[in-house]
Amino acid sequence: MTRAFAAAALLLASGIAPAQSPKPGVVKTLSDVKFEGHDTKCLQSATETGDPSTGPSTLILKAAPKCEVKWHYHTAEEQLIVTRGSLLTEMEGMPAATLEAGGFAMMPGKVKHRFSCQSKTECILFVSFDRKYDIVWVKDDSHPAPPSK
Repeated sequence: MTRAFAAAALLLASGIAPAQSPKPGVVKTLSDVKFEGHDTKCLQSATETGDPSTGPSTLILKAAPKCEVKWHYHTAEEQLIVTRGSLLTEMEGMPAATLEAGGFAMMPGKVKHRFSCQSKTECILFVSFDRKYDIVWVKDDSHPAPPSK
């Protein structure tokens, strides 16, 4: 068995496949981000990686102070990391939580959630979706918030 064949067999056995076409790296400073408007007027967003209209993606969001994003859900799983500000997050079936820089939340697909920027300055957060992005607004916004602990 040649060394190349042995290496390929080892990679396949380990579940690691050689890259077909490597993705280019991405490096951006916050000042390079070109935020655009969003469904919610107090929220701006920009795509960092991926294409939300076709598959997995990561977005950066900027929420104005007191910005409220009403109850909604996505088909995709959403992961959220706060990098600036104080963000009140609420998710169906869980107590409300306030997240600050470094705070993390994961919302499974089709689980209702909402958030609001509680700080006096803007909130900055990254959100990643594991598949195509969609948003379904909950018509009855009186959806009860989970009990606080």
